[in-house]
Amino acid sequence: MAILDSKGRLFGKFNLLDIGAIFVVLLVIVGIFLFPGSGSVAQVNAKIVPIEVDLVVRGLNVRDPQQLYANGFAKDGKTKVIIRNQPYGEIKIKSIQELPRTLSVPQPDGSLKELADPRKNNFSTDMLLTLEGKANLTDTGVVLGNSKVKIGMPFELEGFNYNFNATVIDIRIQQ
Repeated sequence: MAILDSKGRLFGKFNLLDIGAIFVVLLVIVGIFLFPGSGSVAQVNAKIVPIEVDLVVRGLNVRDPQQLYANGFAKDGKTKVIIRNQPYGEIKIKSIQELPRTLSVPQPDGSLKELADPRKNNFSTDMLLTLEGKANLTDTGVVLGNSKVKIGMPFELEGFNYNFNATVIDIRIQQ
């Protein structure tokens, strides 16, 4: 009797492809049980700390910013956050500060002076938002949900009557 017959069977009973598939399945099972939880890097050596994140919103087109603050943000004091197209959940809004709209006006002596924007039909608003919540502190930075938070990252804020983008300008770890 031959070790390998004309149909590719070992000793006439076992197909070589079936033996290879069983071997691969066994390797996967051994890998799962010998190295469990090795897939998540963000939670290694992480501790949960309270943080504050400052966001700047530039050029938000809104008819009445005060109504947005009163009805949109202050209604429940929270907003939904989406970081890198991954929903994080709700986070508390600590403060909202409307930034003044200014123009750089050249002066007769050649210098520039920042003056208030005199246009009355301007529906563009700039604001500074401070959000506060809890995040994982790792060796490489702060992690909200599964996303690292760094200065310059865009956040998408969503609520009952708004959806717009903001940019992270500061991250403070509270002690």
